[in-house]
Amino acid sequence: MPDTNISIALIQLSCSEDRDANISKTIKHIKDAAQNGAQIILLQELFNTIYFCQTVDEENFNLAQSIPGPLTDQLCELAKELEIVIVAPFFERRAAGIYHNSLVVIDADGTLMGTYRKKHIPDDPGFHEKFYFTPGDDEYRVFDTKYVKIGPLICWDQWYPEAARITALKGAELLVYPTAIGTLPDEDESMGQEFLEAWQVMQRSHAIANGCFVAAVNRTGQENNINFWGHSFVAGPFGQMLVEAGREEEILIKEIDLSNIETQRQEWPFFRDRRIDTYKPILKRFID
Repeated sequence: MPDTNISIALIQLSCSEDRDANISKTIKHIKDAAQNGAQIILLQELFNTIYFCQTVDEENFNLAQSIPGPLTDQLCELAKELEIVIVAPFFERRAAGIYHNSLVVIDADGTLMGTYRKKHIPDDPGFHEKFYFTPGDDEYRVFDTKYVKIGPLICWDQWYPEAARITALKGAELLVYPTAIGTLPDEDESMGQEFLEAWQVMQRSHAIANGCFVAAVNRTGQENNINFWGHSFVAGPFGQMLVEAGREEEILIKEIDLSNIETQRQEWPFFRDRRIDTYKPILKRFID
C-alpha cells in the first residue's frame, strides 16, 4: 500500500520593506523545514512584501510580480532541488491595470503547476485590498501534487463555506489558507482574542464539514498599525487542532495521515447526505 503519511510545514514569519531580505529569510526557513522532513511547504499571504494594503498608494503597484517570472523561477529551482511542494502567495501583475492577490503551486519536480487568485476581496480600515486586487475570475482549483491534493484559498476566502465546499468536492485533501490577519490599535486584547478564536473556529469548521485537512498560515509581527497575531495551525478532518504556532516567527511542522479522510467521511458522510436539489437559492445575493 502507498504511504499515506506526509509532512507539511507552515512558515510563519514577520516581513520588512526589504523584499530581498524577506525572500532570503523565507528560503532559509524552507531549507530548514525540508531538512527536517517537510514535503509540503506553505507560505503566508504576500510572503515577500509587507502588508502594503494598509494604505492607498499607487507606488505599491510596483511590488507586483509576473507569473511566471524571476520569483517563480527561483522557487521552482528550489522545489526541484529539495524535492518539495511549495505554495507561494504574492502580489501578481497579470496585465496593465489588472493585479491579483495570488499564489502559485510548485510540484516537487520544480513544475509550476498553476495559479490561484483570491476570490473574495475585503475593504476595511487597514485592509484596503479592493484598491489593489482584482477578484480572481478563474475556477476554484485543486492541484494534484506528488504528495497530496492541495486546494488553495487565500485569507478572506476562509470565511466563506461555499469556497471550501467547492474546493473539497473537486478532490482537495488539504485546504490551504495563506493569511495576513491581525489587530488594529483600537482593538483591545479581549477583542483580539475573540477575533483569533473566530478565525480558527471558522476554518476548523471547514475541515469538519468537508472531512479534510486544513492548514492556515498567518504572518506575525508589527507592521505599521497592524499587529499580526500568527497562530498558524493545522486541523484534522474532524476539526481537531493538530498543531498550533504562537505569536513569534516559527516553522510549524506536522505529519498527517491522508487515510484519515476516508475514515472520517465514512463515519460522518456529509457528502452522501447533501440535498443538492435544495441549494438553488444559494445563488442569490439575498433571499427576501
